[in-house]
Amino acid sequence: MNAVAGFGVGTIVGITGVGGGALMTPILVLLFGIAPASAIGTDLWFAAITKSVGGFVHHSKGTVDREVLKLLCLGSLPTSIATLAWLHLTNASQLKSALLMNALGAVLLLTAVAMLFKKRVQAVGLKLRTVSPVDFKRWQPALTVVAGAILGLLVTLTSIGAGALGAVMLVYLYPFRMTPSRLVGTDIVHAIPLTIVAGTGHLMLGNVDLLLLGTLLIGSIPGIILGSHLSARLPEGVLRPAIATLLVVAGAKLIH
Repeated sequence: MNAVAGFGVGTIVGITGVGGGALMTPILVLLFGIAPASAIGTDLWFAAITKSVGGFVHHSKGTVDREVLKLLCLGSLPTSIATLAWLHLTNASQLKSALLMNALGAVLLLTAVAMLFKKRVQAVGLKLRTVSPVDFKRWQPALTVVAGAILGLLVTLTSIGAGALGAVMLVYLYPFRMTPSRLVGTDIVHAIPLTIVAGTGHLMLGNVDLLLLGTLLIGSIPGIILGSHLSARLPEGVLRPAIATLLVVAGAKLIH
């Protein structure tokens, strides 16, 4: 059953770039009864390994924007390390399950909203980019680093945000530059170092179930290979509304 869940999530991640955390973490908590802290830590490594395979496929296809990737990492990786240090120093990693579930639910709802309004956000960015191109481009690098920092915080705390939220930020900041396939490729590859850093911290905190991780990966690796090959062939909006609906339902169930 775990392998089947891994395959399904891996395929969807490869096609849409939606973060594995937004899908796998609520599955682990709501369906498999895994403790939130363990689900977050295990999912970070699930995402890191799964997306490494998908990232290789996208890299070979030339669908990764390296300049944007560097700027995102400048913000996300230091923020992730700082967040892990805070978790360690304050023992916040031992937060009660109810609080973690509320945080997970809130980020899931935010992710669903981001997915549903992605095109509108892109339209706003497109308008600003057209009306004030010089000012818009001047602020692009700094805002990309800030976007990375926000993702670093959210992913480290909840394992959610690297995919759907990152995609929305990128289509706003780069409305012309980010084609659908380049968006998915850049989003996936950025998540790799971020989830490795965050996952390593959670492993040190004892929040990773290695046996569960292994069974999930059995299904996810072939799934994301399939999804990455299909991403350029399927219309961008095929799965997003359905996924967003599922995230709303899961988010509502997690919030107490």
